[in-house]
Amino acid sequence: MEAQALQYFIAAVTAAGFGIAIAAFGCGIAQGLGLRAAVEGIARNPESSGKVTVTMLIGLAMIESLCIYALVISLILIYAAPMTSTVTKILGH
Repeated sequence: MEAQALQYFIAAVTAAGFGIAIAAFGCGIAQGLGLRAAVEGIARNPESSGKVTVTMLIGLAMIESLCIYALVISLILIYAAPMTSTVTKILGH
């Protein structure tokens, strides 16, 4: 039973690590594309910089919230796993 609990915990930590890595990678690319488009828009029409900046910041916040959701799910996988009590007994905490 203890070996299964440890394997489950290792799988949960691995899944959480891959999940947050993929989320951070995707959010980084999306934020870069959004920032590039905003800078190009301001370069073409400097008078619209106020509206473009506000819209860009709101969009970047929405993109960043997706990465935060992935972080929350990863933390739930690690700390709220059904076999947490068994794993903590194994690790001696």
